[in-house]
Amino acid sequence: MRDATRRLPAMQVILLVLLISLLQACASGDKPKPSALEPAPSQAAVKEQWRVNLGATALPLQAHVVGTQVLLASTQGDVLALEGRSGTVVWRASLAQALSAGVGSDGETAAVVTRENQLIALRDGKELWRQKMPSLTLTPPLVAGARVFLQSADRTVSAFDASTGRKLWVQKRPGDALVLGQPGILIAVGDTLVSGQSGRLLGLNPQNGATRWDAAVAMGRGVNEVERLVDMVYGLSRVGDNLCVRAFQSAVACVDAQRGRTVWTKAAAGSSGIAGNGAAVFGAEADGKVVAWRRADGDKLWTNEKLRFRGLSGPALVANSVVVGDFEGFLHFLSLQDGSVLARAATDGSAIAWAPVVVDETLVAVTTRGAVIGFRPE
Repeated sequence: MRDATRRLPAMQVILLVLLISLLQACASGDKPKPSALEPAPSQAAVKEQWRVNLGATALPLQAHVVGTQVLLASTQGDVLALEGRSGTVVWRASLAQALSAGVGSDGETAAVVTRENQLIALRDGKELWRQKMPSLTLTPPLVAGARVFLQSADRTVSAFDASTGRKLWVQKRPGDALVLGQPGILIAVGDTLVSGQSGRLLGLNPQNGATRWDAAVAMGRGVNEVERLVDMVYGLSRVGDNLCVRAFQSAVACVDAQRGRTVWTKAAAGSSGIAGNGAAVFGAEADGKVVAWRRADGDKLWTNEKLRFRGLSGPALVANSVVVGDFEGFLHFLSLQDGSVLARAATDGSAIAWAPVVVDETLVAVTTRGAVIGFRPE
């Protein structure tokens, strides 16, 4: 326990140093001017269906879809479940503790992590149990198979009984000098737990955490630790056993999670997650280009350059569109076939936080002011 306690401040410093370095890099030099928006065409109509306030001063965390509901959390500790089609609040909990990681759920048990490193399980908005964790957590918990899985910022993976909170196992792995100060990848694929670790995906046995396979996605390059940083980014596309992911500012790749091998990897310079379907995967690059890659082999299908430097979110797919949000709160609906702009929808003027999600044929976007808004293309 003493060793774990000593590691925690060091990890927080590592994350802080990385974030400061990235902010300094972004602030240096002349900031590119965002592309002016062209008039939105009328090929598709998008209507706002409902709007809910997550919190007047809320900074939202990643939304999570389970069944017909979308679960959300704010950094202040508000957690709520909404019906995706109507926006009706199913339950709401105010934990009165700041959160560091978004909510995960299997539809019965929900879990969040506080900045004080408390893993908290909820059921119908009421606390079930909590467990003190030894280090910072940024990745939302995964709730599956009557268990809660957690990946800490130092890439330690733990499993807990979803009903009681009893710790079942913990797997510690050698950490890099620097890690990315944002959520990573933790997902269940069949009977395998898939974890993003540096520039690799690991397939773990959910019963004990043992490694089943190890697939490389990207390798670090550069002259210093920040430039050599390779880490997996939250937000992926899954079609069956095929997982397509992004490595921070270095690559997009697809991995066969049954065989544990990399199908293809392509250089890409983005920092947000990707989305996809059986034919293609889509993502926004750091400079605002939106790119489509063919899922089978990674060849580029199209690139849209009309949203350059608009601080784009990760994408979501709804109807026949790939949707990205920008720093002014606009949602841009692009054609899946060629990337052309189909429609645009406004929110509240603040940036779109993270990638929108789709639940029950409704696109749900969350702004940095805490507005949760449901849209439905016609």
